[in-house]
Amino acid sequence: MGGYVPAVNPECDPSEDGLKFARRSFPHIPFHQLGVYDDPTVLGGGDFDIVVSGEVIEHIFLPRILPRFASRILRQGGHLILTTPYHGYLKNLALAVSGKLDAHFTALWDGGHIKFWSRDTLSRLLSEEGFSVTGFIGTGRVPFLWKSMILIAQKP
Repeated sequence: MGGYVPAVNPECDPSEDGLKFARRSFPHIPFHQLGVYDDPTVLGGGDFDIVVSGEVIEHIFLPRILPRFASRILRQGGHLILTTPYHGYLKNLALAVSGKLDAHFTALWDGGHIKFWSRDTLSRLLSEEGFSVTGFIGTGRVPFLWKSMILIAQKP
């Protein structure tokens, strides 16, 4: 009697130290030292059903590179799932009214977030890069003050 065995897809990260830890923790999963600015053809082209990017796009200076990277390795009809901190109008207003706007968007933090996304801005970016946004989920806290968001987009 056979059982379902899920496919093991490669994982990518630009951090050598992070990959060492990941390989020790999950030796059965193939890991590649690869970032969104690298050539994704080492992973194949059009072979993947899903690309997941968790809390990355807010750190990328040229954010269009991420959906372009995903598009090159996704099959037609494949999905890109992105998570990023949520920065919608009501959340930003609440930060301003509470006096926490400067602390939240501080320019004094070395590294960190360099892009701040709302549902609309991230949806627009994905649409400009040829994806159709098919889902949105706000996560953490209360509606419209979410900590993060998940956008699901489909490659045509």
